[in-house]
Amino acid sequence: MKPPAFSSLPFFVYPVSNMNRACAFYRDTLGLTETARWDNFWVEFALSPENTRSVIALSTIMTECTPGAPGGAVALETSEFTEMVAYLKAAEVPFLMEPTKTEVCHFARFQDPDGNHLILHRIHDQPAS
Repeated sequence: MKPPAFSSLPFFVYPVSNMNRACAFYRDTLGLTETARWDNFWVEFALSPENTRSVIALSTIMTECTPGAPGGAVALETSEFTEMVAYLKAAEVPFLMEPTKTEVCHFARFQDPDGNHLILHRIHDQPAS
């Protein structure tokens, strides 16, 4: 028997220890758009006001999870890969893996103020930066 199909991936959630600091990073440093807030327990960020289907959620109520623990990572796609790397480095965002080119993409791994991992990504069929 085939299981029912999923229709979307509405969010990826990271546990954070300081919501104000985390929101400042995702809003001010990454330029994402806050789309929902439940006090200081849960805040959602979309890629832009026009693109709210993919959301990164931040949570201070996931007490069974450790902020910054090794594990999954959100990948953020950009056609301006080189410019974004320079911007993040100028903002003193720590990189865990320097920009790397593969046959398929460019990517680099960096972290938020709690140590949660994020991936900067550019697939090769986009206009190069």
